Amino acid sequence: MKKYGVFDIIGPIMIGPSSSHTAGAARIGRIARVIAGEELKAVKFILHGSFGKTYKGHGTDRALTAGILGMNPGDIRLRDALVIAEDLGIKIEFEEGDLGDVHPNTVKCIMNGVSGTNYSITGCSIGGGSIVIKAINDQEVDFTGSYPTLIVNHKDVPGAVSKVTSLLYEDTINIAFMKVFRSQKGKEATMIFEVDNEISDKVLNGIKNIDYISKVIRINPIKEGE
Repeated sequence: MKKYGVFDIIGPIMIGPSSSHTAGAARIGRIARVIAGEELKAVKFILHGSFGKTYKGHGTDRALTAGILGMNPGDIRLRDALVIAEDLGIKIEFEEGDLGDVHPNTVKCIMNGVSGTNYSITGCSIGGGSIVIKAINDQEVDFTGSYPTLIVNHKDVPGAVSKVTSLLYEDTINIAFMKVFRSQKGKEATMIFEVDNEISDKVLNGIKNIDYISKVIRINPIKEGE
C-alpha cells in the first residue's frame, strides 16, 4: 500500500459523523457502481472489522448505498439513501464478515446487474475520506481513486502494456502510478494507471480497440463540493 501524509487524509466535504465510515464508504460505493458499469438489481455488502461493528450507528450503511446510487459524500440525499434504493427496487443487504488480514474499515461489495452479471470490489477506508481499492472481481488491484484512473483488463501477452502507454503518451497524459496484476502467466491480467490528466474519449476508445484488451474502465476523481 502507498504511504500517506497528513494532508492526504484531512477533512472531506461530507454528510455524516465520520469521514472513515461515511465519506470513505460513499467513495467506495461510487467506484463500485462505476466498475459495474450498469444499473444494479441487488447489492450485498460484507463489512469487516470496525465497519461490521458500527455500520448502523456511523451511517456506513447509508453511505455505501448512496455511493452505489451514484451520490458523492457531500450529497444531502445520503441520509435517505436506503429509502431511495428501496424505491428504485434495488435490494440492499449488509452482513458482518471476516475478509482476512485487511484494514479494519474494509468492505466487499457484491453487485448483481440488470443484465444478470455479477461484480465485486473490495475497498478500504483509510481515514479522512481517503480510500484504497484492493480487489476487483477477486483479482488483486491497488488504487485510490484520487487521480483519473484507467483499469484495463487484457490478455497477458507481450506488447499489451506498451500499446496502452503509447496512446497515453500521444495524448500527453502523464502517468503518476502504474501497476500490472495477473493471476497466471499468459492468462488474464489487469493494468492500473493513475494519471495527472483527464482521460479523453479518444484515448479511451483507442485503448478499447487494441488487440487482447477485453475491458476498459475510466474512473474520474470526486471533486470537493460536487
